[in-house]
Amino acid sequence: MTLRIVVADDEPLVRERLRALVAARADCELVAECADGAEAVDVLERERPDVALLDVQMPELDGFEVLDALAEDRRPAVIFVTAYDEYAVRAFEVNAVDYLLKPIERSRFDAAIDRVASRHTSGAGGDGDEGLRALLDELRRKRGYATRLVVRDGSRVSFVPVVDIDRIDASGNYARLHAGSRVHLLRETLKSLEARLDPERFVRVHRSAIVNIERIVAMEPYFHGEYVLTLRDGTRVTSSRTCSQRLREMLR
Repeated sequence: MTLRIVVADDEPLVRERLRALVAARADCELVAECADGAEAVDVLERERPDVALLDVQMPELDGFEVLDALAEDRRPAVIFVTAYDEYAVRAFEVNAVDYLLKPIERSRFDAAIDRVASRHTSGAGGDGDEGLRALLDELRRKRGYATRLVVRDGSRVSFVPVVDIDRIDASGNYARLHAGSRVHLLRETLKSLEARLDPERFVRVHRSAIVNIERIVAMEPYFHGEYVLTLRDGTRVTSSRTCSQRLREMLR
């Protein structure tokens, strides 16, 4: 099996080194390389590689924000590339996530690729997937609640400040972010988004809706403990009975 690889790093010399290391292996094929995080998101969506060699610190988006911009089912196996950082290395090791330290040694590169190849061959990507998910969750907790969300519109990557979001609703496999007159589609579940948003600012009012409480201008009792919420832009949203208690607590 040949592993299709994308390299994303803003340093030309690092890309050159990784290009040479990939070329030296008969079981690897370099399909694209990127110099910043925004480009990486576009390329990873388009190429759907087996492996991403992803720099932790890049312009536009860092390596973790690149992954946040991709739906979980569209993420390749990831090998992070990083300059020495004690916390980052410890986090990678604890969560069993592959990483390479700059300057990159051939033996270390080969070992990381061999691990990914072994998981692909056996069909057991679970440990790597779970480790990556745990790492991203840990980083989100350390960074605090999101202040911006990364969204894609075709090949364009943009940022939506969370303070601009009026409400979020579910649309199939996507979440729709309503921010003023703009609507942005984000391939992420409401459950995942709810965990990333400040609960003092956003409340889940229904299984398919999250509302910015600062946008609520009226709240009218409905049936069976439900409420009809009127937002600043005139939108009316009905809360579910199970979410109404939380809503009442926040609005006291």
